[in-house]
Amino acid sequence: MYLDNERRPTLTPQLAVRVAILGGVALAAFAVIFFRLWFLQVLSGDKYVAEAQGNQLREIRVQAPRGDIVDREGRVLVSNRVGLAVKVTPVQVSEDHSERRKVYRRLGRLLGMRPRAIERRVNDQFDELPFSKATVKQDVSRDIVMYIEERDENFPGVEVEPVFLRQYPHREIGAHLFGYVGEVSEENLDDPSYSNVKMGDRVGKAGLEAEYDPFLRGTSGATRVQVDALGNLKRYFARRPPAQGRQLRLSLDLDVQRSGQEALAGGTGKGAFAVMDIHNGEVLGLGSQPSYDPNLFAKVVRASDYNRLKADETGAPLTNRAVAGGYPTGSTFKLITATAALESGLITPDTPLNDPGKLTVGDVTFENAGGVAHGVLSLRQALTVSSDVFFYQLGRDLNREGMPLQHWARRLGLGHATGIDLPEEGPGFIPGPKWRDHEYAKFQRCVDRTDPTPTEISLGKCGWQDRPWSVGDNVNLSVGQGDLAASPLQMAVAYAAIANGGRVLRPRLGQRIENSAGQAQQQLEAPTARRLKISADYREAILDGLRGAASLPGGTSTPVFETFPVQIAGKTGTAEKGAGRADQSWYVALAPWPDPKYVVAVTDEAGGFGADTAAPMARRILAELFNVDEQQLVQGGGPSD
Repeated sequence: MYLDNERRPTLTPQLAVRVAILGGVALAAFAVIFFRLWFLQVLSGDKYVAEAQGNQLREIRVQAPRGDIVDREGRVLVSNRVGLAVKVTPVQVSEDHSERRKVYRRLGRLLGMRPRAIERRVNDQFDELPFSKATVKQDVSRDIVMYIEERDENFPGVEVEPVFLRQYPHREIGAHLFGYVGEVSEENLDDPSYSNVKMGDRVGKAGLEAEYDPFLRGTSGATRVQVDALGNLKRYFARRPPAQGRQLRLSLDLDVQRSGQEALAGGTGKGAFAVMDIHNGEVLGLGSQPSYDPNLFAKVVRASDYNRLKADETGAPLTNRAVAGGYPTGSTFKLITATAALESGLITPDTPLNDPGKLTVGDVTFENAGGVAHGVLSLRQALTVSSDVFFYQLGRDLNREGMPLQHWARRLGLGHATGIDLPEEGPGFIPGPKWRDHEYAKFQRCVDRTDPTPTEISLGKCGWQDRPWSVGDNVNLSVGQGDLAASPLQMAVAYAAIANGGRVLRPRLGQRIENSAGQAQQQLEAPTARRLKISADYREAILDGLRGAASLPGGTSTPVFETFPVQIAGKTGTAEKGAGRADQSWYVALAPWPDPKYVVAVTDEAGGFGADTAAPMARRILAELFNVDEQQLVQGGGPSD
């Protein structure tokens, strides 16, 4: 039976609009897809084909050997040697985890490493560079190499390859200057200056190795390989050889450096020296004792070795005392006090001051060494005999507005870094009222807040400055005592400025960058020296006093240098450190007199009187500088040719 009254639903106008909109959207979507496919396949097809082919190629980096470091005569100070490294090749490693662990266990027993450490090291390197060989251990012995090669079936995927390792042929000599290298860190990789460095590369970590790393580093080579779509290695292509880093020539004189370090080693075991050309700032020697052998870090920088060499218990051999040591300088500071007194108008070179052997300031009495009274003196004589009371009076009277003593100390290079091309330099410290009063205010606030016991105060719970600045602090500073902290290099810069006419130099070790044949490619010029306006008459008076100290009867170092064939000017220093500690010995020399070319600054941390320890050390360094045969002098001869 047919139902004539049934009808199909009619298409309403609203529904028709919706259908039209959906159809338009679908048509637009298909159009976009069509034009995108047309763009990719027709317009950009060649580009993506090239990229796909490029994705088949990978580069395995081959790190370049670093450039050599040589002294001013071209003698090699730092070079490379070839070592043997145990590596794991990714394409030959078993995919079975248990099999890999067996290999790592065998390898661990052979190399003295934990299997997990080997696995972690290999996986980390594979993750970073999937097609490069992972280095397990560098510089293994030939016995280990032979063992692996004779039993290669037990070490699938393990190979031995030659690698370049840093070599320091003179061991402890110059170690603080050269520094050492190590694997690049994550912090390094974030630095734009390391843009061409990859994980696993070795870069400079300290000293000149770090300062001149961009030159010494070289350009890595590469081996190109082809892989399939699954990342499997297909074949090797041509190898691009690495280019060795450039050579760095230093102003350092190896003989002077060795002589200085031997002189320090003959003292109490802790000290430093600096030798500099007073006209251009070239450093011929810069050493610290105790030293260390940087070959220890040629393969890997172990945290245990690093911490041991930084520890006070071992004498902190990693510390470069020549630039980072901060010491009271004793009477060598009197050159600065004299300059401040003259330039501030406090005295003239001929102003007489009486030295009765002691000076009382407030309730404190300051005395000469041994209580000696020198009588009436002018500046030249005061420097010659090193009258403390003469300079105590200057320090007392320079404790005034503007603090001219501190002002001139800073102008002559103390209290801030010299700017030498070493990354470890310390600034030193010049004490003054602003610093001490600020620290004393902090001390007072701590005492008021915590009410510490006398024992807690003595232990420094609230700080060490338990009084404000006083004139006695300036008296102490005038003879290089108290809270003063200066390095041998800073003292060398200050003395050079008086001797060269007022130019405060920026010391330099790097002379030029060379190619492997020793041909100059780039001169490393020091910045223009900072000039001070110091009266020529004042400088002459100061230098005359230093000359007298090394040559006239009563001169503090005359007994040390009276037989020395090269005339010098120099100043002893003996810094008291208190708390039962031995005095620190200092000597700063300018030679040859009367037209000095070099300054030599030496200190021994526990050497006692400057004339007893530091002055003989300086004499030994000067003998090397001027080719003086000390043995011949002892036998009654003269200087060698």
